[in-house]
Amino acid sequence: MSNTQPAPVASERTPLKARKVSFAWEKTPLHWVPGDPFTTHTINVLHLLLPAGERWFIHVYRQVLPYIHDEQLRQDVIGFIGQEAVHSQAHDDVLPRLKELGLDPTPYTAQVDWFFEKLLGDRTLPPGRARKWWLMERVALIAAIEHYTAFLGDWVLNADELDRRGADPMMLDLLRWHGAEEVEHRSVAFEVFMHVDGGYPRRARTWATAFSALVFLWQRGIRFFMENDPSLLNGKGSFKDFYVSGRRGTLPATGDLLRSVPRYLSRDYHPSQEGSTAQAIDYLAHSPAATAAEARMTGTS
Repeated sequence: MSNTQPAPVASERTPLKARKVSFAWEKTPLHWVPGDPFTTHTINVLHLLLPAGERWFIHVYRQVLPYIHDEQLRQDVIGFIGQEAVHSQAHDDVLPRLKELGLDPTPYTAQVDWFFEKLLGDRTLPPGRARKWWLMERVALIAAIEHYTAFLGDWVLNADELDRRGADPMMLDLLRWHGAEEVEHRSVAFEVFMHVDGGYPRRARTWATAFSALVFLWQRGIRFFMENDPSLLNGKGSFKDFYVSGRRGTLPATGDLLRSVPRYLSRDYHPSQEGSTAQAIDYLAHSPAATAAEARMTGTS
């Protein structure tokens, strides 16, 4: 390994388990943040990106498992894979409800599937250095993406303004259950990268790729939703709308998002320094979906 692994915060490590949650969407309205289609659709992009993205995470991590020689990290990766599989399915299950409400996401999800399965998928490379290089690139990309999923998870756990504006409780529980698990496992992807490679030039390069791709895909997703929302006559969104929503607290603040960049690029960065595992575990202990899943698993429901 070419770099020294930054020290994690010891109290932030917790065993990872998949919580097999389920949600009922028949009462969720199209604009689940009342009177705010822009915030609704900006967050709705998660339902388009995450199913394919998290399936891709799982595919890559199954390939990298043979390179992991630390048993604790190996168990963390197995727990991570289990959680990501449930995340993917939970967001995928929202899409039929969007279709019922007149917003068919299929044209956009087809593009996202192509991005992860073809552009970032396996390539016909000879065994050896070239194939390993492509695997390590994708491992580094996942570490960078997970920095932002943890950032968003921490944000939504603290986004009280969504409650004040009457956001749909079922959707909030989906977002906060998922966000809490992102905070819970936020160190895994980075530690995998540091274990199998750890090179700083690769970390910086793949951060730039991941950040650019996320911005590109997200703005396209927002535009797709706003333009195809059957209730909007002239649906549009802009960076100004994002900035204003961030100031209101219904979306992440632009300044907070920008300040997250140098933290990830710092040579002594470790994800355990971000967010709070205690807060995440506390939410999971009270989440309606997570507690119902626990009751089903233990037979106490």
